[in-house]
Amino acid sequence: MATNVYMEALSPTMEEGRVAKWHKREGDVVKAGDTLAEVETDKAVMDLVARADGVLRQVAVAEGQTVPVGSVVAVIAAPGEALGAGQASAPRPAAAPSGSGKRETGNVSVATAPAPVTVTPLPSAPPTDPTRVKASPLARRIAKEAGVDLKLVTGSGPGGRVVKKDLERAPTTAPAAPFPVSRVPFPDRPGTPYEDIPLNQIRKTIAKRLATSLGPIPHFFLTSEVDMERAAEAREALNQQIGEQAAGKVSFNDIVIKATGLALARHRACNAWFQEDHIRYWNEVHIGMAVAVEDGLITPVIRNADVKSLAEIGREAKALADKARSRRLQPSEYTGSTFSVSNLGMFDIDQFTAVINPPEAGIIAVGSIVQKAVVLDGQVTARRRMRLTMSCDHRVIDGATGAAFLRTLKQMLENPLAMLL
Repeated sequence: MATNVYMEALSPTMEEGRVAKWHKREGDVVKAGDTLAEVETDKAVMDLVARADGVLRQVAVAEGQTVPVGSVVAVIAAPGEALGAGQASAPRPAAAPSGSGKRETGNVSVATAPAPVTVTPLPSAPPTDPTRVKASPLARRIAKEAGVDLKLVTGSGPGGRVVKKDLERAPTTAPAAPFPVSRVPFPDRPGTPYEDIPLNQIRKTIAKRLATSLGPIPHFFLTSEVDMERAAEAREALNQQIGEQAAGKVSFNDIVIKATGLALARHRACNAWFQEDHIRYWNEVHIGMAVAVEDGLITPVIRNADVKSLAEIGREAKALADKARSRRLQPSEYTGSTFSVSNLGMFDIDQFTAVINPPEAGIIAVGSIVQKAVVLDGQVTARRRMRLTMSCDHRVIDGATGAAFLRTLKQMLENPLAMLL
């Protein structure tokens, strides 16, 4: 009996998937559990695995193609089994996440189709320019600015795509001569007025989620400036105690996550989800940590952040950030956060407002730590200061509620010993 291979819902919010690379080819013998292909979802690159033993047949989706969840992408048949060719198989309905929470993960069932199975292959991708190199928009911009010929760079991204890290070890070349036109263009201007780059899966998801956040959610913002002098001294002392192991160092972001977790444990009204007809107040604190990846943003989750030590948070945050940048996060690692933290301080950003990640009710935007002249005990002195801006969903959090939470967070950061109480 033949089995359809479907484009599965590999993440809770996935609506379509892009086949980045086939690991098995038509005619290959496969076993249940074998990785058939790498699929770029809205969050990460995931493995599409075989659900039956047999021979891979009728591969209908080429590398680089994007198809909706539930589409038939191939068939696994018994050796020598005859497959029909006249009638297309109906797509399998996509599995819906369980529960009412938009970010709760549901179980994806795998259906099998009775023999005989017939598949009409999807139209093949249009022929591409053989001279055009697959590369991310960021890689193209860096290559243009550095004078690197992308044709000479070996890509390590999905489907051989050239990404930023590939250019870090690439040799530079002289810029190409200006193209012949009646006027002289800028030396680094390409021969066309613009370049259209198709949206990848993560950028499509960001666009959809922002449209369902900043517009429908009534945001309001609260900003407070925090004295980070004691926190900085505590961090320096901790890292001296840890030693020279860079992997174990405690960062300011780790301290903010820990303090945010403890503050949320005291202000349950901010540790909540808006759920259309009710508000879900969480008894556990799971902090979403915004991480910039090459083509967008993703928020891996530090679970139970209020009860973990700074060292545990530091190790977990680094491991999750590394997996996020390599697009290897599993759905369980980036879903289920009850509140989020976004830190742009390392980019010398003094203050900004972050967009709430629904169904959460709040997010903290962290600015850079800078020395400022402040009055302390009647004397002007230099102190390390940091601005925090809280974005609140007014359907869940009122002004006084958010202000009380932010005051507690400020007190935690200004008196690190309070985190031990």
